[in-house]
Amino acid sequence: MMKNMTMGQFYPVDSFVHRLDPRMKLILTVVMIVAVFMVQGLLGYALVLGFVYLASKKASIPFKMLLGGLRPLRFILILTFVINLFFNSGTNVLVKLGFITLTMEGVSTAVHYTLRLAFLVLGTSLLTLTTSPVSLADAIELLFSPLRRFHFPAHELAMMMTIALRFIPTLLEEADKIMKAQMARGADFESGNLIARARAMVPLLVPLFVSAFRRAGDLAMAMESRCYRGGENRTRLRVLKITKNDYLAAAAVCALVLLIAAEGLIL
Repeated sequence: MMKNMTMGQFYPVDSFVHRLDPRMKLILTVVMIVAVFMVQGLLGYALVLGFVYLASKKASIPFKMLLGGLRPLRFILILTFVINLFFNSGTNVLVKLGFITLTMEGVSTAVHYTLRLAFLVLGTSLLTLTTSPVSLADAIELLFSPLRRFHFPAHELAMMMTIALRFIPTLLEEADKIMKAQMARGADFESGNLIARARAMVPLLVPLFVSAFRRAGDLAMAMESRCYRGGENRTRLRVLKITKNDYLAAAAVCALVLLIAAEGLIL
């Protein structure tokens, strides 16, 4: 399960999407996620799915690999669907069994929120798979650099976000190792219902947090020993430039937003 997580990993290939400016990719990812929350019907979600599929092809990333990133989050997706399905009030009652009431509004809300969460993960995974952590840090820092005049810590924020994304697969790998070590000692993580499985995961938290704090301390000592002083007087090996390919990608995302807006007006 841990190996299927795509968020935070970088897929190093030479493709159209990989060569795009990281600032443009970051902005377009945010725009696409906002567009997902504008969707009103299944046609809009089909348009977003088609766009993500074409983007994965242009990025030379297997679409099955991208969808596989949803497997570790299936518990969250199922929980989101169930909560919105049975705890959402409405007037069009479909099924009523005791205190459980299933309404048409609840079904619609459950589908919307689950698909939105799934596409949010897919969009973020596509961004991290096609952008190296260093490029992503540079993009975030440059986008927030105008706020420096207001003493906004642009470089520190970019560094923290990039380190957090970078350590997601590392922590998942560490959790997988701890899980296998405990299973070898008789721990059971696979039997029982969802609640029992969630309780079985609790013993993983303590060693995982200890490992995370240890890694954070080692990273801080390594940066300090190399005289790291943030973004002051820092130069870059590669200067980021917007090219015509970036404008083509922006046009594609704008077309998606217009189609979603048109779908909302029709409905």
